[in-house]
Amino acid sequence: MIFLVEYKRSEGKIISFHEFSDSDSDLAEDALLNVEISLNRKNIEHEVVLLQAPNKAALLKTHRRYFDTLKQLTLAPI
Repeated sequence: MIFLVEYKRSEGKIISFHEFSDSDSDLAEDALLNVEISLNRKNIEHEVVLLQAPNKAALLKTHRRYFDTLKQLTLAPI
C-alpha cells in the first residue's frame, strides 16, 4: 500500500490521508504533486509525503509521529 499524508507540523495533525494500492504508484505520485502545487499556490507550508507499508497497521507502527500526539510519543517505550 502507498499512503499520501499531508501533515501540519505546527499543530501535529494530519490534514489529509489517502491510500493507494501498490499498482497505483503513478496516481499516488500525481496526487502528491497536485497537493504540493495547491499548497504552494496558497503559500501554505505542510509536510506532504508518500509512504509505503504492507498495510495501515504497519504504517501506524513505523511512522507513529504522524498519528500519535507528542505526549503519546514521549510516554511510549522505545
